[in-house]
Amino acid sequence: MLPLAGIRVIEVGTVLMAPYAGQWLADMGADVIKVEPPGGDQTRITGPAVAPGMAAMFLALNRNKRSIVLDLADARERKALARLIASADVVLHNIRHQKLAKLGLDAETLTARHPRLVYAALQGFSPAGRYGDRPAYDDIIQGMSGSADLIRRQTGTLRYAPMALADKVSGMVAAMAIAAALAGRERTGRGTVVETPMFETMVAFNMVENFGGSHFGGECAAMGYGRTLAGERGPYRTSDGHISFMPYTDRQWRSLFAYIGREDLADDARFADLGARTDNIDVLYGLLAETLLTRTSAEWLAFAEEAQIPTAPVLTLEEILEDPHLIETGFFARTEDPDMGRLHYPGVPIRFDGVRPGVRRPPRLDEHRDAIMMELDRVAAAAENPSSKQRGTRG
Repeated sequence: MLPLAGIRVIEVGTVLMAPYAGQWLADMGADVIKVEPPGGDQTRITGPAVAPGMAAMFLALNRNKRSIVLDLADARERKALARLIASADVVLHNIRHQKLAKLGLDAETLTARHPRLVYAALQGFSPAGRYGDRPAYDDIIQGMSGSADLIRRQTGTLRYAPMALADKVSGMVAAMAIAAALAGRERTGRGTVVETPMFETMVAFNMVENFGGSHFGGECAAMGYGRTLAGERGPYRTSDGHISFMPYTDRQWRSLFAYIGREDLADDARFADLGARTDNIDVLYGLLAETLLTRTSAEWLAFAEEAQIPTAPVLTLEEILEDPHLIETGFFARTEDPDMGRLHYPGVPIRFDGVRPGVRRPPRLDEHRDAIMMELDRVAAAAENPSSKQRGTRG
């Protein structure tokens, strides 16, 4: 029994941020019903595929869900959506707020009709500010939130992180906020309107260590965390490859200095403690980069294990698939499909009572329409019978 078992989520979301939030909820046991337009989510055709409408990106974002197609331009289909929402605990969407009232999906309407509903809006920007009407994509938010500037500060070049960073971080935060709202509903009996704007979420995420002296203002107002922004920060080259090498404590640095015959550095005021090392991190990491070139990766790994310095090989994406730890922990998941054969997934990273949640293959387009509509009919029938328990948030 997973923590969100018995919770029904209606996901009216496309592409990445909202589906990623929905996937986390599904992985934790919620019944996530994905409402798709007639052509399906765009990710159904994004990336490699071996079956129509089941591309890799869709598989990565929509496991453990069910699918129903509703054309929300059609009034009859909007009524079907209203029935779905009446049976639900959560509705989540990433629709721009200007379109919500026309679709009957605005927070005011739904929360008035269903007081126990958790209503989650995943947006580019909060509608309370001047950017509220703007469209937002991951690249836009990375550029605005400081993500690209952080890379510039380290490398000298403005670049985006090579992943959908803002979408994924915001989706995870939204899932966390929805779970918190459900916990709050257990105490109060009332639902909550949850807003997760990408811009504000990524500014908060980036500023954890990089707000720096701006906490104090005045002469201390420099921003950025020197250790992570240091240009010489690894992975580091060795004489025959690369490793991740991370001495951190005073003891670990003294062990390294002794190993390379530079005991004098242990008495250098620039490196005496964590504060001094942080202030002189570019010099220290430059020294580390030069030093690691003098021995092989195997030699450094052996020394680091003996000295208890955190160190590891640098893995390619392909090598991660063969990592023995991930294999031993059963991280990767597999399912069988009659058309696509064996499908492989990164597994759910969390465990509950020592058990990793399972993975069901993502749904084909409209695969669960009949089952979902029959469930709604049963709910309606139960509502007409006062002796039956009624499920959902209908007030």
